[in-house]
Amino acid sequence: MEKRVFELFAVTALGLEAVCAGELSALSLPGIRIAKGGVCFSGGLEELYRANLWLRSASRVVVRLGGFACRDFPAFYRKTLQLPWGRFVRPGTPLQVRATSHRSRLQHTGRIAETLRQAVDRALGGVPLCTDRPQQLILVRFEDNQCQISIDSSGALLHRRGYRTMTGAAPLRETLAAGILMSLDWTAGQPLVDPMCGSGTFVIEAALLGMGRAPGISREFAFMHWPRYRPGLWQVLRTGALSLERPLDVPLIGRDQDNAAIDLANANAQAAGAGAASRFEVAELGTGMVPDRPGLMVCNPPYGQRLGRGVDLARLYRRLGAYCRESCKGWRVAVVCPVGPLGAALGPDFQCHSVLYNGGMAVGLHVAHP
Repeated sequence: MEKRVFELFAVTALGLEAVCAGELSALSLPGIRIAKGGVCFSGGLEELYRANLWLRSASRVVVRLGGFACRDFPAFYRKTLQLPWGRFVRPGTPLQVRATSHRSRLQHTGRIAETLRQAVDRALGGVPLCTDRPQQLILVRFEDNQCQISIDSSGALLHRRGYRTMTGAAPLRETLAAGILMSLDWTAGQPLVDPMCGSGTFVIEAALLGMGRAPGISREFAFMHWPRYRPGLWQVLRTGALSLERPLDVPLIGRDQDNAAIDLANANAQAAGAGAASRFEVAELGTGMVPDRPGLMVCNPPYGQRLGRGVDLARLYRRLGAYCRESCKGWRVAVVCPVGPLGAALGPDFQCHSVLYNGGMAVGLHVAHP
């Protein structure tokens, strides 16, 4: 049985680090420490599997394979050769190496990647590549002549839950939607309405969160191709996760004026197993009522390049703010949009709760309590 404990790192979008740390704490994982762009923690295979299975706000989980000072390529090759590759890479596995370098003697990222491939190939016995296997991602980071090598355990980014059949224009990533819901302390007892739902991400992530469904329950991970993968352990964790699911009896409503978007949201909800817990309706902004029980209204309206020329975004945001004030008394309202004129157009009752990143763009989470 695997007993070794590794330093692990959950990568997040900027602004979601504290949310992810809370998730790791809820999983009782040790060594939690927030860093820029993610959260450090520690564990063996079980902890690694559980993190991939349960984390809603993380983009990927990596193993910190080794770190060392290095100022030349021969030393980099020697030190890389000594790392425990056999625990994580089968001989012949194609490698995808992503290298970055800042303020270091070793600047040529292409040569860094090739040198690492040569070292791994030698460490694993020089077996010919098996091109039918999935690539294994390895991350190499040089900073001030300090090298950090990490190996990805997730494979496809964790926002790919496996339910999104197709996407509409500028979809919100599932990890960001879930992170926002958790940062707002949304709970399964509160109704939720998204008046501009697009492909339904907020509503579906709320349904999965409310039902207690593990976000990684239906997908494959890179660690499943490692030499020491334990399918029995994974099955135990997955079965345990399934036993924790619960029915959800609270209104979760998504609305959009676009029929095609509503069709897409319904398809995604069915694929996620959240069809019974969610409802999607075609409706113009401002025409839908909210449930009597106070809850959360949340949306990611269009901004910037997401709409064609001639669209008055400021007017749209003023309409949205007025709708929230008139129809959402006693509710909390949260709107994802850029800080500045659009956020201001919502009205003075909206305050920027936090700054997040959506597709590389800095956006504010604007919150009001009408």
